Amino acid sequence: MRVAICDFPSRYGFPPPGYGGIERWLWAVAVGARRAGADVRLLGTQWNVDADDGWNVLPVRLQDLSPGSAELAAIRAQRYDLMITIHKYPSDPAWRRAWESVGCDVATFQHASVYHHPAGTFDGGRSRLYCYSQEMREVFAEHGPALELAVHLGREDGDGPATDGEDLVWIGRIDADKAPHIAVAAAGALGRRIRLYGPVFDDDYVERHRDAFSAPHVELMGEAVGRRRDAVFREAGVIVYTYARDYVEAGVATLGESLRAGTPVAALAWRRGTCVDAALCGATGAVALADPDADDAAAALRLAEAIERAGALRAADVGELGRQRFDPERHFRRLAGLR
Repeated sequence: MRVAICDFPSRYGFPPPGYGGIERWLWAVAVGARRAGADVRLLGTQWNVDADDGWNVLPVRLQDLSPGSAELAAIRAQRYDLMITIHKYPSDPAWRRAWESVGCDVATFQHASVYHHPAGTFDGGRSRLYCYSQEMREVFAEHGPALELAVHLGREDGDGPATDGEDLVWIGRIDADKAPHIAVAAAGALGRRIRLYGPVFDDDYVERHRDAFSAPHVELMGEAVGRRRDAVFREAGVIVYTYARDYVEAGVATLGESLRAGTPVAALAWRRGTCVDAALCGATGAVALADPDADDAAAALRLAEAIERAGALRAADVGELGRQRFDPERHFRRLAGLR
């Protein structure tokens, strides 16, 4: 099988050293495809890989190629079986025209909950859409998406032995949608320290919760990249996951990365059928189902209980299940329609 993995204009590279969820997903798919024995070509101008490691990069994007051009004809001559792309490309007229002339399947993962695809974008056969949770599948029901957990990788992510840690860690982008202030309150209720890793996306949000983020039990660590990011997941005792009441998580990376590293997750949820339900089970974490009409303090107390339950799980057991559930090769085979 010959597979093309397409990049897109981004402020991050492919693969990114730190933050960059969709970019990390595309890299995981590329790695999974190689492990499955596919002939993988990386299409785009922002791939930063080692040619001597066997990666074949074509620095072009389909939407930039003119119909009937020699460049597009050359791609068609490669006889691809499958292209895997960001969710926006199949809806982009220029990209779609070029893809249709290439004559292969396309598969994508819906990484944004607020995005409109024109009717007929996906047919469930030649063009396929995948969603993480039942909630996301219902949002995009008209396009017939299939359920599948997203896998994310960085270049230096490893599968070393899982270790039982002690620290509470929250990791992700720091903004109102991700609501890390609730994780801070939950840690405070337990009398435990918590470290927050990630880039600040919303200065106003941080200022609104200045008292929480400046509390003595809180450490703002900045963004972890490369091997340090991998170590953060591996060495934590519990990864604490939060999000805002009105936010619909589409393709969260934190859950899979935590479990693959052997670290249990204590997750906040405001309703059933979310990514939390899709990714976690009683052997890999604990879920705090909070009342969305209650205040943040009440939600934090529920989350604190989940932290204590998750902390009782063994890293080795969590890691074994996590590596099965979030395996890049298994993920690629699902996207490619293989067994």
